Amino acid sequence: MARFDYLEPHSVDEALQMLAEHGDKTRLVAGSTDFLVRWRTGVWRPESVVCMQHVPGLDYINWNPDDGLSIGAMASVQDIELNTEVRSRYPALAAGATSFAGVQVRNLATVAGNICNASPAGDTLPALLAYNAQCRIIGPSGERSLPLDELFVGPGRTALAAGEILTEIRLPPPAPNTGGLYIKHSPRGAMDISAVGVASVVSLNDDGTCASARIALGSVAPTPLRAYGAEGRLVSQTPDAANIAEAARLASQSCNPIADVRSGADYRREMVRVLTERTLQHGVATAGDTPSFDDIRRLAVQTAW
Repeated sequence: MARFDYLEPHSVDEALQMLAEHGDKTRLVAGSTDFLVRWRTGVWRPESVVCMQHVPGLDYINWNPDDGLSIGAMASVQDIELNTEVRSRYPALAAGATSFAGVQVRNLATVAGNICNASPAGDTLPALLAYNAQCRIIGPSGERSLPLDELFVGPGRTALAAGEILTEIRLPPPAPNTGGLYIKHSPRGAMDISAVGVASVVSLNDDGTCASARIALGSVAPTPLRAYGAEGRLVSQTPDAANIAEAARLASQSCNPIADVRSGADYRREMVRVLTERTLQHGVATAGDTPSFDDIRRLAVQTAW
């Protein structure tokens, strides 16, 4: 295994300075769960590693009705799973967190790291997309905000510039009468990488028609993506069985899956249709209610049909 210099900043400014000093052969890590696997296999060979674990004040999860949810870069996936505001107001994100690997990994891995890893199969990413997440980024040129759906540019590639750090993820407050769910399909359950992942978030008008729908897909394209055509099919319509089925069909047509050891391409498209239909049905049925986390956990990982 290749050796590297290990650096521990104690502030964001110090981390920025280290990244600037050590150049493009430096890798920034948080929980290190992805880094260790790729370093051991020789995929990543950095000359130095900047570890953010000792930077204070970045492990927060804050909620208020005006600004919504703010997640610090060092908040773990387990923190997300256990947070009561996430469970009650952002159930699709809670489902993505509880389906993420095992509890030992969830205690180390961070949502920000899952984003920066930019895997098409990241379990928190479809839900974050469906909740219109924004990324707060700090770099040598100052601070900027970027919608999450503009951050992913390819497998393992983001729009982060050299020396930039993702410090916070922000989710707007959900509209009234909103429901959502994420379902991961994998051969062996939560410990396996997803073959398909779908998150749907639905908001209803007082008359029962669809005010907005957001559908995000994982593991079926080079990056996680929104199914915009399927979303538009539901807006201003009654989300009945026929309209949901048509939206699910459109979602399956919007993806571009590959065939690999976990699944064939045609099977993935069919699972997108099935999971989109199921997540939309659940979102409509629970809109405006506080969902049971036991139900979220039960539904979040499905291995057989």
